[in-house]
Amino acid sequence: MLTRRLFLSLPALLLLTTLASADVTLKNADIGSPKIAGIDAIRFTPDGVLLIGDGRGSQLVAIETGETASKPWNAKTIEKIDDKLAGRIGATGKGIEILHVALNPKTHVAFFAVRKLDDKKTLLLTLDGDGKVNEFALENVKHVAVPLPKGEKAPVSRVTDLAYLGDRVIVGAVCNEEFGSKICTVRLPLDAKADAKVFGTETFHVSHKKWETRAPMTALMAFEDQGKKYVVGAFACTPVVRYPLEDVQPNAQVKGESIIELGSGNQPRTMFTYERDGKGYVLMNTFRFHHKQRPFGWSPYWTARIDMGLIGEKDKVNEKAINRLAGNKPATDQIKFVDEYLGVIHMDKFDKENALVVREEEKGGLTLAILPLP
Repeated sequence: MLTRRLFLSLPALLLLTTLASADVTLKNADIGSPKIAGIDAIRFTPDGVLLIGDGRGSQLVAIETGETASKPWNAKTIEKIDDKLAGRIGATGKGIEILHVALNPKTHVAFFAVRKLDDKKTLLLTLDGDGKVNEFALENVKHVAVPLPKGEKAPVSRVTDLAYLGDRVIVGAVCNEEFGSKICTVRLPLDAKADAKVFGTETFHVSHKKWETRAPMTALMAFEDQGKKYVVGAFACTPVVRYPLEDVQPNAQVKGESIIELGSGNQPRTMFTYERDGKGYVLMNTFRFHHKQRPFGWSPYWTARIDMGLIGEKDKVNEKAINRLAGNKPATDQIKFVDEYLGVIHMDKFDKENALVVREEEKGGLTLAILPLP
């Protein structure tokens, strides 16, 4: 069994502090029912606009939820959260799949993108601080639907993650062509005619020791460093890669710089930045699909706290990227396994000190909890 301390470094990110207002996030919004083919991913902007990645519909949909008041979060722990959510739509916990979780930072209402397993339909459920579950009906809402630009040969077929970067929204996507891993950038304000661009990604896969163009980013986040804007993407099996966003031409193929290698058998799910005691960190939860062969603990879902170092590493990139292991010894102590987050399947930042998580329990079942940031 590998040790629970993971060995890689991630240089310092600058935390994004630029906030939007609802007036500049959406432009020429419609009132009505957005035509959403399927929900792949959800995130919120800092001003509480819900972003929906609809891969089958090849679109980014932004919605004003109409919620304004924030409630205290009294339900610190809710056991069997899957059963509780499913009961709202007449199903059982085993009859749904929780796809994504996002917290409205303005109201602290949690949104769940859920797929019903019987008819494969996706829908949105909400949970407030009192533990009350509702369905968020996609009817009569103020919204904007932004078509995602096509690649050279094929449209977007799946959205893997979403991120907000002050003046734009970043969409991780997949399409069926040689450069199948895509990043779409959509400038604010969001409207049906927003300035959306797409570029293919070429990534040096450190474990495979070759350049790849099809592997999608399973988790991404935006950051700004010395006035330049980037997106950091994490891939299955598992390079962490930096891509510049400035001066990207439509349908360009952009080579990333792999800065970290997490090691084989891992698939990052969510990553976000936070500060604690004057230091910056990245929190990343991951699914280990090599769990049976080489487990990190009782659950295949594990979480790492990454010290924020200089993400703009210039020398140790691609073939020279820092690997999680140097032989059988730690390559760095800048990553720590977070024991309290073992089993976390979904998470989002709750506030400056806590995260909202959905985790599986060793005894069975899913629990929603508010956990202190490590």
